[in-house]
Amino acid sequence: MVNTPRSARHGALLLGTVAVLGLLTSCGDGTDVHSDPPVTASGTAAPAREATKGPASAAASSGTGTAAPAPPKATASPGGAATAAPRSTATAAPGTATAAAAGKRCHTGELRASVGRGDPGAGQENFPVVLTNTSARICTLHGYPGAAFVSASGAQLGPDPRRAPGSAATVTLRPGQSAWAGLTFSNPGISEAKTATPAALLVTPPDEHDPLKAAWSGGPVPVSGNSSSVRLTVLSPGTGP
Repeated sequence: MVNTPRSARHGALLLGTVAVLGLLTSCGDGTDVHSDPPVTASGTAAPAREATKGPASAAASSGTGTAAPAPPKATASPGGAATAAPRSTATAAPGTATAAAAGKRCHTGELRASVGRGDPGAGQENFPVVLTNTSARICTLHGYPGAAFVSASGAQLGPDPRRAPGSAATVTLRPGQSAWAGLTFSNPGISEAKTATPAALLVTPPDEHDPLKAAWSGGPVPVSGNSSSVRLTVLSPGTGP
């Protein structure tokens, strides 16, 4: 029998133990103990999460919403306090200025008619026909009034007066103020025109349809025949010449 030195036997024993352990490790449960190296995948990374935004910020960032409108500018009120200006302003309807101008006209129901004292001269009879503003507002008269003599029963006597040449002007009447037009005709005693004595004179304000009745105390007036024309002048401020 060959005697092996103690050190050699000890080395062989260690090598055998290592070999056995290696064999057990490679043939144990079949699981690979070595992990694969990390793999880098191609593509686009998901966006980072953002903090919660308000409605205006979210709309601006998405590009699909509409930003909130800017607040209206402030304007100073008469009392000095700032007030928000309206977002829109109303537009005047067409014809508003015309309607306002027409609204200034004196209407029949706002006036009183009267006939002033006669002023004869050079074969003519002259009477001021007066229209007085009885309303509480300022109104205007422009041009010629209409007129007609009537009997006590209301029948018209003679033709309507004609318009004497003249330049019409707008007369502004404050409450209680008057305008007048001159009514003239030839003296029937001189003209030998057929006459009648009216009970009243109907006076229609310019641009109106309804007349006013004024008592007539001027005596006979021409109603037909030669020189029977009666004339009216344009309205002027006041109650007579």
